[in-house]
Amino acid sequence: MSILRSGALALALLLAAGPAHAAKVGKPAPKFVIVTYEGEQVPFESLRGKVVILNYWATWCAPCRNEIPEIDRFVRRHRGAPLAVYAVTLDKNVPYHRLRFLADTLKFPLVEKLKGSGYGTIKGAVPTNYVIDRAGVVRYAKAGAFTAASLEALVAPMLAEPVPQEAAAAAP
Repeated sequence: MSILRSGALALALLLAAGPAHAAKVGKPAPKFVIVTYEGEQVPFESLRGKVVILNYWATWCAPCRNEIPEIDRFVRRHRGAPLAVYAVTLDKNVPYHRLRFLADTLKFPLVEKLKGSGYGTIKGAVPTNYVIDRAGVVRYAKAGAFTAASLEALVAPMLAEPVPQEAAAAAP
């Protein structure tokens, strides 16, 4: 095998593996800081003891436009539950005043950016969702839209799980 071909193969394998600190199901979630459009900064550590959904979406994505209301209805049904949902927009060229209509109706914030590595779209697909349990472990990382049924099946049981002692000690 030529050096050029072996180098290309190594690069392809490296890219397929993803970032070194990628969020992996069953592993502790990589740390991050969420920055909302309102300028609020939310560090990962402040979410300990909650189930966290990170939803990557775009205004031009038809499945996203169906999923966002489903997530909002789920949040409303589980009001008061230890749940934090953040919708990370990929629409970097859309001014916030054009997203404001949506932000004003949702029970969870739109995120301007997520600082930290390990998250983003999976294979470039939107929507992409990550679910982190109350102990800070990634329990779900997939491209594709949630439905009402899939949210209830996956997330509702996590909300009922007891708070792990280390998460309870770390919670503000």
